[in-house]
Amino acid sequence: MARFLLAALLALLVALSSAALVPAAALADGDPASDVLLGENVFYPYSPNTGPALQKTLNAETAAAKRAGFPLKVALIASPVDLGVIPDLFGKPQRYADFLDQEISFQGTQPLLVVMWNGYGVAGIGAGAKAAVAALPKPASKQPDDLARAAITAVAKLAKQTGHPVRDVPGVPGASSSSNSTVVIIAVLVAAALATAGGLALVTVRRRRAGAEAVR
Repeated sequence: MARFLLAALLALLVALSSAALVPAAALADGDPASDVLLGENVFYPYSPNTGPALQKTLNAETAAAKRAGFPLKVALIASPVDLGVIPDLFGKPQRYADFLDQEISFQGTQPLLVVMWNGYGVAGIGAGAKAAVAALPKPASKQPDDLARAAITAVAKLAKQTGHPVRDVPGVPGASSSSNSTVVIIAVLVAAALATAGGLALVTVRRRRAGAEAVR
């Protein structure tokens, strides 16, 4: 009986020791954003859902930023539930950004933006970009839509600050549209060509009338 109790005690000690040795792995598996951001550019809150139009804009914006050479990852955190097993980091955007950065940065610097109701957390960006984000107004509320709106503005600011401005994305403040400019230029050229053609046609008609009257 004594041997049985001793063996059981040893097994329990081994199990407790093993559990104490792997907290990082447990946290990684329990942090939803760290899993989602390995394949996506944006992590959205679980509930309520972010508006489809805002998701479309933010997805397009981060994709455009990546094409421009700024592969930013964005995590919108609306409640402690979005943090999985580390709910105590809710309301602490910079501390969570530091943690999340370790989970998604493997072979180099990974630009990261965390948006919570009370502000922003960043990683993998320069001091100038950090200052630019710190100067932005906080989201209007904890609602996912307000977090997404704040993120859209912040991403545009970060991309511009780092020299990779976002272009051609409807709904993004300050994002110039080269395609729209091209359309305007083409329209102006067509109008000018039509005006010139009309003027030439009028001159031709007048010359023909003058020639006809001279023959009479």
